[in-house]
Amino acid sequence: MRVLVAVASRHGGTSEIGARVAAELRSRGHAANLLDPERVVAIDPYDAVVLGSAVYSAHWLPAACEFARRFASELTERPVWLFSSGLATAPAAAANSPAETQALVRAIGARGHRAFGGRLDRSVLSSAESALIAAARGKDGDNRDLAAVAAWAGAISDELARTPTPT
Repeated sequence: MRVLVAVASRHGGTSEIGARVAAELRSRGHAANLLDPERVVAIDPYDAVVLGSAVYSAHWLPAACEFARRFASELTERPVWLFSSGLATAPAAAANSPAETQALVRAIGARGHRAFGGRLDRSVLSSAESALIAAARGKDGDNRDLAAVAAWAGAISDELARTPTPT
């Protein structure tokens, strides 16, 4: 199947998760394209979508939210999965706003949402981001479990294998 992996990332850590998802899907025979949500002009070439976002202050990035709004009706017509990544030291699920995430799942009919740990490198942050991280007591580090990401992508691949390809 043709799968779009659209990922909003501010400093690259979440994009790397998306790249791992796309690579795993490709290794299982799917044609997976990794794109920034802002660069997607149409989703009709794709049979399925994986949409991901970094989480800042418990919210998805605007680019991912705008993508979901822009393509909401088309997303409900195909299999869609969501993922997010948060602070490296916070439990992944705690980094997300549960109400916001559940509203997004319902709005586009996503088959599920998976939260992953993130990566924090203060050296690439703006002064405003550094202040927010200091207030949240964030610590540098990489808490991304790429094996878990690959396993999740494998489960998506298995589900796609059971899904009839649109004509």
